[in-house]
Amino acid sequence: MTANRPHLALAAGVLTLVQALAFGASAGAAPTPEQPGSGVAPSTGTAPSPHSTQGVPTTAGPATMVVLSDERTVTTWAHPVEEVRIREHPVANSRTIARTHLVTEDGFPEVYLLLSNLTDARGRVWVRVRIPGRPNGRIGWVPRSALGDLQVTHWLLVISLSARRLKAYYNGKLRFSAPVGVGKPSTPTPAGHFWIRERFKVTNRSNPYWPYALGTSDYSTLTEWPGGGVVGIHGDLGEPKVIPGAPSHGCVRMRNADIAWLAPRLQIGTPVHIIR
Repeated sequence: MTANRPHLALAAGVLTLVQALAFGASAGAAPTPEQPGSGVAPSTGTAPSPHSTQGVPTTAGPATMVVLSDERTVTTWAHPVEEVRIREHPVANSRTIARTHLVTEDGFPEVYLLLSNLTDARGRVWVRVRIPGRPNGRIGWVPRSALGDLQVTHWLLVISLSARRLKAYYNGKLRFSAPVGVGKPSTPTPAGHFWIRERFKVTNRSNPYWPYALGTSDYSTLTEWPGGGVVGIHGDLGEPKVIPGAPSHGCVRMRNADIAWLAPRLQIGTPVHIIR
């Protein structure tokens, strides 16, 4: 990816790209994933097709559910293939709480994190999804046919705001740890369950986001920011000495060498747990 139009927020407020990204508002209760568990989830790999009922029976009968993500060792995600209503419950006439959208603010394929599959008594398959966008923390149901192939990641990022440290786990084992800069008290980094939706590889060293920037599903209260205020994880903006610290408008800053190691290894759909 390139960073032609990232909406990642700049920590200093004076640096801009074609469109800057912003960062975080509160997203509800934070998890406690410092020791990721083993969880129940489907086998790794890619599911067969957008209309697959992988892991669930298709005959009529009592409703059945299969867990798709534990958001620690196995997390399932997918790109949407059509714009549909996201329902409060897995029922066709349930209240609409949002709509799927096909692309992110930067024009990349949108990413939905999938929690479980449910096959109702009539054999219709619904998927419970985390919803990117405001307000943070929403969860709803979409038809399985609205989603593309299921993808799986075994990574997890845990960002502690109080410790000002990021930890990266793979299959539940700690693989990487580094200090970070987080939001200042007036523009705090939000806590909650999020995931990576975009990855920008920045080749121009004069670009303030060099060498990588990651766009997440986290949104801030800075609604006036271009792109709606998406929380980003990016390099140090030429200020490595302020890490660890609280220098930003809400984004998470990493030292350039640290994000250069981490970002290429992470997959789209990687869960990001931000804890206080």
